[in-house]
Amino acid sequence: MLTTTSVKKSESWRYTEADGTVLGQQVTPMDRVGIYVPGGKAAYPSSVLMNAIPAKVAGVKEIIMVVPTPDGVVNELVLAAAALSGVNRVFTLGGAQAVAALAYGTETVPRVDKIVGPGNIFVATAKRAVFGAVGIDMIAGPSEILVICDGQTDPDWIAMDLFSQAEHDEDAQSILICPDADYIDQVEASIEKLLPTMERAEIIRTSLKNRAILIKVADLQEAAELSNRIAPEHLELSVEDPESLLPLIRHAGAIFMGRYTAESLGDYCAGPNHVLPTSGTARFSSPLGVYDFQKRSSIIMFSAEGASEMGKVASVLARGESLTAHARSAEYRIISDK
Repeated sequence: MLTTTSVKKSESWRYTEADGTVLGQQVTPMDRVGIYVPGGKAAYPSSVLMNAIPAKVAGVKEIIMVVPTPDGVVNELVLAAAALSGVNRVFTLGGAQAVAALAYGTETVPRVDKIVGPGNIFVATAKRAVFGAVGIDMIAGPSEILVICDGQTDPDWIAMDLFSQAEHDEDAQSILICPDADYIDQVEASIEKLLPTMERAEIIRTSLKNRAILIKVADLQEAAELSNRIAPEHLELSVEDPESLLPLIRHAGAIFMGRYTAESLGDYCAGPNHVLPTSGTARFSSPLGVYDFQKRSSIIMFSAEGASEMGKVASVLARGESLTAHARSAEYRIISDK
């Protein structure tokens, strides 16, 4: 599996001006992070790896994992993934209450600096509510997929790709956009044919009934424009020439290129991460990565000469804002010409 270890860790840097002034950034890992691993309707050892590995690469000292355990059953694969990826402590706790415990701390659950990981609508809403008391990666969940197809891919493939997200949760969303009305009918027929064969048929059926949509557009350009308005978590470009369509795509968590690139390959094999922005937040958010577990502190150290020159500039700006103490603080550092 290719994971976020392939993403280069940011390093501290400094630059020295000719007058001896030093500017730069000090990059440090977070002390303690909490990772939420879904477990209400399925077990996700892959999510353990996708959350914990980039945290370890970043140098996080302590990783606290919470995971719901329906009927009190702890999934062995999830625990094995936690052990292999360096998780320090695991709490069998899920839902909004798990997010609150990580954000504020309890007698047993330590307070963390940041909460990461996907979840259902309750987890996502809780993360939004605690932001500010604690950092969060993004609003990640419920899951969604949008497929742009030119009408030439096997309709069974597309139906199953839509199922791959619908089976996560009744609130998951599956969307197909295509310029070929006859092909949309073929995909709908494939859905009816294949749905009874699925182990999670009831979840898929509810998701498709309440949240799915098959959209006819004029052409692939209109498909791309509509996709940008939706800003999906997973975007499949199931077309003959995905490279020609890619420049039109501005907003997507992850882009799967070509007929053979199923979204599930990104979930498990391709990387760099399957924790992705949902609900239109791909307009301003990115996939989870090593950078989410690092902080950047600005480094500024003026020489006497540099402070004197910049003090003149700071004085003008500060007095323009009527902040006299700012101005005089800078002016004290100005070297007299006498």
